Amino acid sequence: MAVQAWTDAQIPALQGKTVLITGANSGIGYQAALELARHGAHVLLACRSKQKGEQALARLLDEAPGSSAELVLLDVSLLADVRRFVAEFLTRQKPLDILINNAGIMALNPRQVTTEGFERQFATNHLGHFALTGLLLPAIMAAPAPRVITVASLAHRGGKIHFDDLQMERSYSPWGAYNQSKLANILFARELARRAIGSHLLSLPVHPGVSQTSIVDNGPGANDLKTRVVFSLGKFLTQTDADGALPTLYAATSPDAHSGDYIGPNGFMEMKGSPVVVQPRANALDQATGQRLWSVSEQLTGVVYPPLS
Repeated sequence: MAVQAWTDAQIPALQGKTVLITGANSGIGYQAALELARHGAHVLLACRSKQKGEQALARLLDEAPGSSAELVLLDVSLLADVRRFVAEFLTRQKPLDILINNAGIMALNPRQVTTEGFERQFATNHLGHFALTGLLLPAIMAAPAPRVITVASLAHRGGKIHFDDLQMERSYSPWGAYNQSKLANILFARELARRAIGSHLLSLPVHPGVSQTSIVDNGPGANDLKTRVVFSLGKFLTQTDADGALPTLYAATSPDAHSGDYIGPNGFMEMKGSPVVVQPRANALDQATGQRLWSVSEQLTGVVYPPLS
């Protein structure tokens, strides 16, 4: 007997829960925010652009009338702004039930550096979320059954953590930097899960397959060869952003989700399909690399995690 595919119809009632989603103004982040709001959660759309965030909030409230959502401004690429945001959030003195580390940028060409001196993809995709999660722990651990979901990518398969050149100052390639940051996402999520063993916190990495979102337009652009090859096959290999959000939604809400599991689509080469447990490449499962990255990330961000269990 075939196992029924998981859909957003299986999301349980989320009344009373608070969700924070970075990069929620479009794509996977927006679709996840919409469905979680539809199921009763109070959703905070964390966006870098006030204008785009306001447009996304208006769209969400139009598509999910009566739902509870608000815009919060956050540039996750800047550690100073992460600290500012968290300081303001903690004054609410309310638990954070679900944190979705979703914001991301892809294959920037040429290399860009933040005002704090970090390569922008590594800063946005990994360091900012590492700091955000660590600083939010008082609110996260105050929730009865908290979850941290970190959105990675199929691109981790080509990734390597360049500990001798994390900011890729000596040798930069747009896709190499992106692949490294996405590998870092999985290593972080799994190391967080390991450190939280014995606690009530669940940490899961996910990936959306190949989904049609604005990350391409904001990164490599439509003229990038790799992008042209994949998206020229259209519906045969890609899926909508709503379908791409299903692994995130499963990891965030399903009672069957287990800490440390990597969730992605079940179709051909995991490019599209229903959310299931999938296997990352061996380099994403290396505990020693995950522990080393964790230590380096604490040094770079200045955010030191307390014991979790």
